[in-house]
Amino acid sequence: MSPRSLKRLHRTELPVATAALARYLIGKTLVRELPQGRITGRIVETEAYLPGDAACHAFRGLTKRNRSLFLEHGHAYVYFIYGSHFMLNVSSGKEGVGAGVLLRAVEPLDGIEWMRKRRSTTRVPGTMCGPGRLAAVLRVSMKLDGLDLCAKGPLWLGTAVRPVGRIGRSIRIGITKDTHRLLRFYERGNPFVSGAKSMRD
Repeated sequence: MSPRSLKRLHRTELPVATAALARYLIGKTLVRELPQGRITGRIVETEAYLPGDAACHAFRGLTKRNRSLFLEHGHAYVYFIYGSHFMLNVSSGKEGVGAGVLLRAVEPLDGIEWMRKRRSTTRVPGTMCGPGRLAAVLRVSMKLDGLDLCAKGPLWLGTAVRPVGRIGRSIRIGITKDTHRLLRFYERGNPFVSGAKSMRD
């Protein structure tokens, strides 16, 4: 991929509606700048968490933990779960509205050798398949919480480097509330999408 072909997304390009943003981000590029070099990948799976959604961390209002969800759309919301994994989300509403998009899987583009070492695997599809693995490879931590993903920095959103394939839609994975909502989006047939085969085709 030519560095010249990759441009940072402007906030004005991002849909404000959460489900629309979750779909829009499929095929876009996620960029992590590290001392060892740049890691890039195509976002191939997302989940939307809307205002009024019982599965959304903002459902009960603003707290110290979820305050980044209430930032203007295009900021990072990072949280720690199960005592072992960080999760990376993109705030999705107007400032003061708590909603976000969980990044579930990324197709590696640049920095693949580093990804393999980070995950101790030779299997490329396994490197950033699932939100916990994605965050581990990209060294996502609470230090990135609240970061503007549309500005120059250690983590940002870039334009698509190639056309996106057919986009699928399904229920979300691993939640216990509002499980019926079709708010998971993914590139159909992409081997880097997480979940059972029936949820990738």
